[in-house]
Amino acid sequence: MSRPRGFTLVEALIALVILAIVSLLAYRGMNALTSGEARLSAESQRWVTLDRFFTRIEGDLRAAVPRAVRHGSAQEPAFAASVDDRGNASLTFSRAGSEFVADPGVAGQRIGYAQDADRIVVDYWPALDNVASAAPTRYTLLAGVAQFHAGYATRDGRWIAQWPVLAEPDVPRAVRVDVAFTDGTTVSRWITLQ
Repeated sequence: MSRPRGFTLVEALIALVILAIVSLLAYRGMNALTSGEARLSAESQRWVTLDRFFTRIEGDLRAAVPRAVRHGSAQEPAFAASVDDRGNASLTFSRAGSEFVADPGVAGQRIGYAQDADRIVVDYWPALDNVASAAPTRYTLLAGVAQFHAGYATRDGRWIAQWPVLAEPDVPRAVRVDVAFTDGTTVSRWITLQ
């Protein structure tokens, strides 16, 4: 009579080692998929935010109007763009009002874009013409920004860094916006205005 034969201790240990290796490979594969999905989601969100920023600045710039404004007793040009000591652009301009009567700034609005530390911000003034003490409301649009550059097209097609320019219209023909991020990525958008 023969006895039923089972697994020996060595066979059971080999089976456990093989199961452990397969489990480790499955865990690493799932971890790679999960971290890849997280990176892809973060990158996708970054591009959505960037697209919203460029859509917003393009919409505002296309609504720019050649209307100079008063700030207290000072007169400001319709479109004023300058460069700070670090080379970052700052632009302030008059834009047409909202198409919805209930929205603020229905008669037009004074708006500005600039870099503040590592962010790009937008400033909204209460009206086109403001008292000297009027301060804009500021909102952050993009974070992680290393440089914010802008160029403005003249009638003869030259690109310059400041506006207004003598013998040019109140609003430039086009604006080129360059955003350099702290991770080294640079994104540019060219916006035709006239």
